[in-house]
Formats: sequence, structure tokens, C-alpha cells
Amino acid sequence: MIGRQAKVFSRRDLRHLRAVARQGRTPLRDDVIVLLAARAGLRACEIARLTWGMVLDPNGKVAPVIEVRAVISKRGSGRRVPMHRELRRALKSWQAQQPRERTQPDKVIVPSLRGGAMRANSIVNWFVENCRAAKLTGCSSHSGRRTFITNAARRAHWAGASLRDVQVLAGNRSIETTQGYIDGDSDAQRCLVALI
Repeated sequence: MIGRQAKVFSRRDLRHLRAVARQGRTPLRDDVIVLLAARAGLRACEIARLTWGMVLDPNGKVAPVIEVRAVISKRGSGRRVPMHRELRRALKSWQAQQPRERTQPDKVIVPSLRGGAMRANSIVNWFVENCRAAKLTGCSSHSGRRTFITNAARRAHWAGASLRDVQVLAGNRSIETTQGYIDGDSDAQRCLVALI
């Protein structure tokens, strides 16, 4: 995929990838990996280093917001991302399956099969393998992030939001970077021109 951006997941692609992910050795963990990318826009390095302390409230329950702290984000650009209902449900299920000591605030949410933290490259490789198994060509770990940013940009006006809000959710330093993630839609462009 040198010189080309990762493909944005369609709804069907995302359903299929999640179904494939749930067939592995750690189905709940793997579903969380997909959703952290596609429903929260996290980068591979952020998925690998995200801890329970960043998603739990003071009572130990899954919070309505993900606190992506500066220590795990690219160039120290921490942010708060509201929790998508699918991701929140998946995190609750994953938390319920874990022994209490595995959900302490300093423990990673997505451990390796050996129990330690995964590397960002391991997350990238996980997506490569699972996208291949799901027969999704042109997709990678960045597909989830591009899907999140593209969908947020397309729906921003419905929420009374702007592209600046999408930029903040994505944790990008510049609006130009955010715009580079957004996938164009020729059908939407035709509809837009027809409305003018």
C-alpha cells in the first residue's frame, strides 16, 4: 500500500472483520482492538498502550469517555474521546471476563497472549492478518482510524460540530492532517451538486 491510503471500512467490512476477530483465541480482546480503531479512532500505538485507568471511572466501571493520555499518544497530543456504545459494551464484556488484577488502572486493556503489553507493530500485524482473513483488500490498522475520522466528518453537521471538533477527536495537530484522513464519496458529491 505504498503511496496509497488505507481503505475506509464499509459497514459490511467492519461487521465481517469483527466476525473474523471473534473467531480467534481471544475473541473479546480482538473485538475491542477493532472497535478502538473504528469507533474511537485510536492509532496502533494508542491501542497497544491504552490502560484500564484511561477508560474506567473512579468506581471501576467503564466510563462514558476514553482519556487518551499524552504519554501514549503521538507527539504527546492527549485527548478525550466520547465512548461509542458498541465499544463501551465490548469493554464491559472484556472487563467482566478478566481477573480483577488484570483490570487495575495501570494494566493495558489489550495484552499480548503472554499477558504483557503489545507493541504498536503487533497491533499493525494483527490488523494485517485479520484483514487478510476477512478478505478485505487495501485495509490495515489505519483503516479503522480513517473510518472513524471519515464518518465523524460526514456526520459533523448533524451534531452541530465542525471539522475542528473532528480534529480534536482525532488528536491531530493540524486541520490539514485531519482532512487527509477523510475519504471522498463520489455519490455524496453528486447529491451535493444536485442540491445546489
